Amino acid sequence: MPGENLTRDEARERAALLSVDGYEVSLDLRSAVGEADAEPRTFRSVTTIRFRCNEPGATTFADLIAPSVTSVSLNGKDLDPGQVFDGSRVLLEDLAAENELVVDARCAYSRTGEGMHRFVDPEDGEVYLYTQYEPADSRRVFAGFEQPDLKAPFRFEVRAPEGWTVWSNGAGELTDGVWRFAETKPISTYITCVVAGPYHYVTDSYSRTLPDGTRLDIPLGAMCRKGLAPYFDADDVFLVTKQGLDFFHEHFDYPYPFGKYDQAFVPEYNLGAMENPGLVTFREEYIFRGKVTRSSYEGRANVILHEMAHMWFGDLVTMVWWDDLWLKESFADFMGTLANVGATRFKDAWITFANRRKAWAYRADQLPSTHPITADIRDLQDAKLNFDGITYAKGASVLKQLVAYVGQDAFLEGARRYFKRHAYGNTRLGDLLSVLGETSGRDMGAWARSWLQTAGVNSLTPQVLLDAEGRVDELAVVQEAAESHPELRPHRVAVGLYRRDTEGALERYARAEVDVDGARTVVSELAGAEAPELVLVNDDDLTYCKIRFDETSLATLREHLGAMTDPLARALCWSALWNMTRDALLPAREFIGIVLRFSGRESDIGVLQMLHAWANSALVHYVAPGWRETGGLLLAEGALRELRAAGPGGEQQLAWARFLATVASAPEDLRLLRALLEGTEKIDGLEVDQELRWAFLEPLAAHGVADETVLAAELARDDTASGKRHQVRCLAARPSKAVKAQAWAQVVESDALSNALVEATITGFDQPSQRELTAPYASKYFEAIERVWGERSIQIGMDVVRGLFPALQDSQATLDATDAWLAAHEQAAPALRRLVLEARDDLARSLRGQACDAAADES
Repeated sequence: MPGENLTRDEARERAALLSVDGYEVSLDLRSAVGEADAEPRTFRSVTTIRFRCNEPGATTFADLIAPSVTSVSLNGKDLDPGQVFDGSRVLLEDLAAENELVVDARCAYSRTGEGMHRFVDPEDGEVYLYTQYEPADSRRVFAGFEQPDLKAPFRFEVRAPEGWTVWSNGAGELTDGVWRFAETKPISTYITCVVAGPYHYVTDSYSRTLPDGTRLDIPLGAMCRKGLAPYFDADDVFLVTKQGLDFFHEHFDYPYPFGKYDQAFVPEYNLGAMENPGLVTFREEYIFRGKVTRSSYEGRANVILHEMAHMWFGDLVTMVWWDDLWLKESFADFMGTLANVGATRFKDAWITFANRRKAWAYRADQLPSTHPITADIRDLQDAKLNFDGITYAKGASVLKQLVAYVGQDAFLEGARRYFKRHAYGNTRLGDLLSVLGETSGRDMGAWARSWLQTAGVNSLTPQVLLDAEGRVDELAVVQEAAESHPELRPHRVAVGLYRRDTEGALERYARAEVDVDGARTVVSELAGAEAPELVLVNDDDLTYCKIRFDETSLATLREHLGAMTDPLARALCWSALWNMTRDALLPAREFIGIVLRFSGRESDIGVLQMLHAWANSALVHYVAPGWRETGGLLLAEGALRELRAAGPGGEQQLAWARFLATVASAPEDLRLLRALLEGTEKIDGLEVDQELRWAFLEPLAAHGVADETVLAAELARDDTASGKRHQVRCLAARPSKAVKAQAWAQVVESDALSNALVEATITGFDQPSQRELTAPYASKYFEAIERVWGERSIQIGMDVVRGLFPALQDSQATLDATDAWLAAHEQAAPALRRLVLEARDDLARSLRGQACDAAADES
């Protein structure tokens, strides 16, 4: 549609013209059940908007994406839908000073996770609905002004099938067959929400007396599909929720502003979660059907707290436009971890942040599409792609650096003033910098220019000079930047000196904090210290940078990384070694060797699982092709050794079992997986539950051991929505030309699959052991992607363009083909070009890594 991709300029003009007083939205969702009388299946949506216009007589538009519009009325005058509605916009001419718009439309249920998503549970045939709007899909459900700075109160009413329950942002009740919901505070369109269906619903409550004596009572609710109810540990969800509410009330000095607090775990969700005030939605995979490690529970808690932080950063105070998306996402990412450490049982969450979240940021910040944290977002397609590692994880890392720079008290006092000053309003970067400048006394402008308005990641390397007696004569930190992003930044860092004690433990014996500024900074406090075996720049993970090592430190890590006793320091060293591998500074086989040598001693389960992912990525992308088979056998051998050595029934055992399934390829390893599935062999303490069964089945399918009959039998055993996704992935993983052709056609040539099954099919299609089998699809990919981008929703388009890029055809020929496509499609949609450029960069990085690894083999 010509107007579907709203631009920043259009939004700015409309915001200058309009003020919105309120919405009333009436939805009739009874069509969600029963036979569809037409395609696409639709529901009735009637929206009434009251708004003011600063320039009477002016023209603007409302947003609506719908198959049809029945009627449009502006200020009591009926307009011809055929004349004013073009499929995505409703033209509004000759506006009055005060206006009332009524739009009666037929809106379509979604199968892509955008708008009003409709899911039919294969287990029992029940239908479940939920909405997902960010950044601009409320217009698929009701007419509105789809931009974050046109906030308004909302009243929803919903007619639903008999026996259903309906939830929205406000408290609701069923009266005369209609669910009516309390009016919300002024909020943006993209955080309104409706959830409807026969959900399993659990309740609790939260109470707190505020310092001024006010009593706060917040009803709590949590829901999931009936089929997941046996696995739903709502008590733990409520525990973390209450701990989070306590934490934020203590630190924000602004009571939770949105009444109730429901949390819905919903099927086929595209995101991790969404911060709809009063009704947060999560992907249902956060309900664990099988045994998982502590890391999974920590991750869920972090997401719960991330979304809760949004109630203040994002919902109460909202960015004007998506340029300042970081004003909510970076803060929520940072505050989620801060609350996890400060309020819950997950006291080591900063280790996960250093190891996992920052890895996401480092990768994103080295792509050609990297951007400042405050990005240049021209339109909605740009906005969709900017929910990335820069906006979330780099932004959060930079806030951690800011807290080290100004102090946590000044930072939180700034947040408190920010909420009170801008409640229910919209802000830009300057509004936040203003309050932080007030509370810290620091020049926030200079800090923002360095950290928020430039792109790229710096590397920090220690230089150590020893005197004749073997003590530190001078220790300096050298800062470097990429040629493409040459900015050198101020860093508040801790520099730690480590050596082995008499028991062989590698421990810190000296530490100094210093402001690194410029190309070389001397750490005078460490002069005279005994010679270190390891220098760790950015000890305690205060700043955002790539850590490098001097030769002595690197040699120490090669031989003694497992002896490092501090888990955060160890995680930082692992992360640094992985960055060196990705940067072709450390041969991938050497990284794999270090993982095999020391990961069995890793105490932090989240770090261990990250190491498994990195080792597999090193094998798939960065080792020389001639060493892949050897590397795979070594990893499988190490995984099996650690699996058998792990404590029975423990999470380490489970992690190694899953890693074995990831890397298994030799006949004897596949036989073991099959025997574990069939129960003819056991490993003491290892419970092969349903989720682990599917994990074992995927490599068996990919190597031709488990055929369609086996997978059908497993689906009969697990005939659920989760089981169906697993089966679809395993079916697409089979090593057959016909299978690959069918999978390609289902994803690229048809839109019959839901978003979740598209994702499962793509994952199964792309198997590292099947490079020759999928080679013919490299050229087909470049022929298809522009058409797919134009025909499918942006979410599905992103899934296809990212997921089917021929990354496993890792040769110069594929790189050349990518460059040829980019050269021939300079006028393609910028968002599409960005995805291809990112994939090209990953491929080029793979080839550099393989060359580094091959050179190590030759030497």
